[in-house]
Amino acid sequence: MPSAAGPIVLLTCGDPAGIGPEVVVKAWASTPRHTGARLRVVGDAALLNAVLADRAGLPRLGMRCIDADDGRESAAHTLLVIEPAERASAGIVTGRATASGGAAAAAAVLTAAALVRSGRAHALVTAPLHKEALHAAGFDVPGHTELLARECGRAEADVSMMLWLPAVDGPGGLGVVHVTLHEPLARAVARMTTGGIEQAGLRLAGLLERLLGRRPRVAVAALNPHGGESGLFGDEESRLVAPAVRGLAASGVDVCGPLPADTLFLRASRGEFDGVVALYHDQGHIPLKLLGMHRAVNITLGLPFVRTSVAHGTAFDIVGSGAADPASMLAAIDAAVRLVEAGWPVTAAAASAAARGHR
Repeated sequence: MPSAAGPIVLLTCGDPAGIGPEVVVKAWASTPRHTGARLRVVGDAALLNAVLADRAGLPRLGMRCIDADDGRESAAHTLLVIEPAERASAGIVTGRATASGGAAAAAAVLTAAALVRSGRAHALVTAPLHKEALHAAGFDVPGHTELLARECGRAEADVSMMLWLPAVDGPGGLGVVHVTLHEPLARAVARMTTGGIEQAGLRLAGLLERLLGRRPRVAVAALNPHGGESGLFGDEESRLVAPAVRGLAASGVDVCGPLPADTLFLRASRGEFDGVVALYHDQGHIPLKLLGMHRAVNITLGLPFVRTSVAHGTAFDIVGSGAADPASMLAAIDAAVRLVEAGWPVTAAAASAAARGHR
């Protein structure tokens, strides 16, 4: 449990050739979460120093390397840096995908994950890595979600990717969980199961209840246009999705569906639902990013610890221009602290039991 000084939250900069270091530094200087939490950056101090020296539009911050067990409070004027044992600064080229950049990103996130899993920190907040660079460095996973699942001994089916869009005013927001992860659409549809949809819905409902402090209203998207039109456009709705909706309802989730995705997200944007179960990556990502890409937060459900992330990529094309927006990183830090304070994570079984208590 976090101490009276507040939870320790670890930030990683993602691929150092992208805007990750910039949004981390900007967010560090402006987040109010130094009060009530203790922030640290996990990464190569030399790389961070180079970023601070060479890139435009960054605040002037001090830097101090600390041990992983150092419990001091953080402050906006000085970065507190925990360096991974493996550092790979040679060969990194700003604005380009390289094996060195992928190795540096992986070393930082794996070090941070180990610290959280060991209980020496309470949450992990990640900036974007680059999938091509990660593969060049020898990691055969498509991104953070799968890398962290593997590191925790979890199968991909045991974790879900969620985007959280905090409300502009007030404590609410919209959460969208994805049944499938980073994979070709044809394979995602082929691998889709009723059980997978139901588990994603339970994870979503459990997290939203912690964030919102009440029972959430959840909708499940249809796969096919117009919800399949009673089988004319496909039978996945009746064969896979509707049984999952019935299973969620039986577990006590306030749920409806399957609903056609083209109107579902309009209804959700107007506050009719707190959460949406999207069946594949772009079905959920496109509408939520249209609604507020720079406020959105990526949250991994199913890990044994809190992990949040920005909802954007490495943006190699704007590195060093001063245009990197820290809003998503700020929201990710805030969401991580809120989830730790709310006692997240809970198991799917616990979420189901809590949902049954609402019946």
